[in-house]
Amino acid sequence: AATGTGIAQSSKGTVAGVAQAVSPSIVEIKAATGSGQSTGSGVIITADGEIVTNNHVISGASEIRVQLSDGSTYTADVLGTAPDKDLALIKLRGAQDLKPAVLGDSSRVRVGEQVVAIGSPEGLTGTVTSGIVSALDRDVTVAKDDGGDDGQRSYDPRRGWPFEFGGQQFNGDTGSSTTTYKALQTDASLNPGNSGGALIDMNGEVIGINSAMYAPSGAGGSTAGSIGLGFAIPIDTVKADLDELRSGG
Repeated sequence: AATGTGIAQSSKGTVAGVAQAVSPSIVEIKAATGSGQSTGSGVIITADGEIVTNNHVISGASEIRVQLSDGSTYTADVLGTAPDKDLALIKLRGAQDLKPAVLGDSSRVRVGEQVVAIGSPEGLTGTVTSGIVSALDRDVTVAKDDGGDDGQRSYDPRRGWPFEFGGQQFNGDTGSSTTTYKALQTDASLNPGNSGGALIDMNGEVIGINSAMYAPSGAGGSTAGSIGLGFAIPIDTVKADLDELRSGG
């Protein structure tokens, strides 16, 4: 289900070229809930405004506002969610002629490959970071947020979505209802707000949806920022679920 046209041959293999080509396909998402506002990122996958993001970014939202890279804003509706995989598909109202990202093949990703992450950490729209793929098939456990109050209670936008790895909990309590998925690990800097954004290979193709990151805290609960432990949902998982998400699954 790859879409788009890719990036020019002359810019392949450079972080600057990848960022310039893919940034128009990455959006900032602000979801208003009864307990406040959640800020995350998303990836445009169709010209008429279908956007993939994390379920935890939009779960329980009464209103979803999306800002494109050119500053224009839209209201979005939820088409479908997959809490088991922390995925959601939303669609902009009245959008057309947008630039969709190219969805790659995560089965071909190898440890050590250079990657680029684009998203809106701390509301800084269009932030680009780079790194490598650190590991494959990591078992990451997250709160299974189905839109109920129990799921929302553990989300802290200052620290990111809580998750478990290796028997330990990070960024808070995941609660009693959890789900585990296989993730790509990267040392590209990810921070709160990157959730739902793109992890991109050097051909300008999206290979993962950034979903969890370790945000260490110091005295008083202040965050220390990224330390290079980030996780992304493989894009092959996303592509396999697109039809179901579009049908409201």
